Amino acid sequence: MANCNSNEVEKPNQNHFLDLILCGIFVQHEKLAISNIKIKIMPFYHKLGKIPHKRHIQFEKENGALYYEQLFGTEGFSGFSSLLYHVHRPTMVKAMKEAVDVSPIAAVENNIAARMIQGFNVAPADDFLESRKIVLFNNDINLAVAAPRQSMTSYFYKNADSDELLFIHKGSGKLRTLVGNIDFSYGDYLVIPRGMIYQIDFDTTDNRLLIVESFSPILTPRNYRSKFGQLLEHSPFCERDIRAPHELETHDELGDFVIKIKKENKIHELTYAAHPFDVVGWDGYNFPYAFSIHNFEPITGRVHMPPPIHQTFEGNNFVVCSFVPRLYDYHPKSIPAPYNHSNIDSDEVLYYVDGDFMSRNHVEKGFISLHPGGTPHGPHPGAYERSIGQKETLELAVMVDTFRPLKLTQAAVDMQIPDYAYSWLEK
Repeated sequence: MANCNSNEVEKPNQNHFLDLILCGIFVQHEKLAISNIKIKIMPFYHKLGKIPHKRHIQFEKENGALYYEQLFGTEGFSGFSSLLYHVHRPTMVKAMKEAVDVSPIAAVENNIAARMIQGFNVAPADDFLESRKIVLFNNDINLAVAAPRQSMTSYFYKNADSDELLFIHKGSGKLRTLVGNIDFSYGDYLVIPRGMIYQIDFDTTDNRLLIVESFSPILTPRNYRSKFGQLLEHSPFCERDIRAPHELETHDELGDFVIKIKKENKIHELTYAAHPFDVVGWDGYNFPYAFSIHNFEPITGRVHMPPPIHQTFEGNNFVVCSFVPRLYDYHPKSIPAPYNHSNIDSDEVLYYVDGDFMSRNHVEKGFISLHPGGTPHGPHPGAYERSIGQKETLELAVMVDTFRPLKLTQAAVDMQIPDYAYSWLEK
């Protein structure tokens, strides 16, 4: 058979043309197979601490005993993974408590009305987990706000249900994890993969968080990635902007260590015999990271650009976008305010962070607007006209678009502004 990859010209024979046809079919099939691959890759390969030169071999301590290897992975053995090396076995369970159900309950099941939720009205709480109040949810995500006052020090936490995206609206501190620590401050997104054991330290008691729990991996946008997962030149951010764990704390300690694990919407409390942060080294693609919204480089044009240019993350049936300070459109007849639009297949959630959001007449920090799919929405009365001639905006906001309808919890209902759905009526 002819060599499909050969650059040599062969003399045709009776089988040559059939060979060429078969080669063409093979090449096209190969290209099609590659194009259909769902690229699900973390930003980059990373390693920290000390690791052996090869996988799955003896890795000895100074006293001749062995470190304990652990594959930290998803989707069986075909998803994201990292190889971790523990001082002690990570499997030593001493006790378990009865699980506590934390399933979100719908107060509004089928919503068609535009809503505005005052997120800063959530009551502060000392405990990190207790401070998290889910306001919107569906089968793909939970969306929560939180105002934790204290650091998590008496236990460790693992979300075995969901990847977590923590947006730091107010506060600073350190995310401590199984694979190292990450410093955070105002405007940071913290992406924590499911199953990652962590604690969180806050510098003060004044903290405000927006939290997305995703039942699928949280990824960078596929339209900004190569087929190998690298962020491309037209991406509004790149790997240099992403902060991986930078310090590894190895605790060689035995005792009683409580890990609260969320699984199937229940919090299970397990006591382990070894400190969970006893990793001496690791490498792979499955790790937490931080990205600052202030490092998102906006894309602008002559006329109003659609929301996908603001996309920052994606998961199954949802995207996360960042609206940041930027120059407005520069066509002489441009209208910087967005045109009215009807997203039939998606619910639009906007979390207002800072600045004067130009398409709304009145928003405050922490406000959350919900515009359900199936109904048109757009700028408030006067905003369309008010935007003409403006050169820039200093707005800062996080948008979550879901492709399945969202349900409201009682917490959302209790914090909503009455009659927001009627605020487009001309006065």
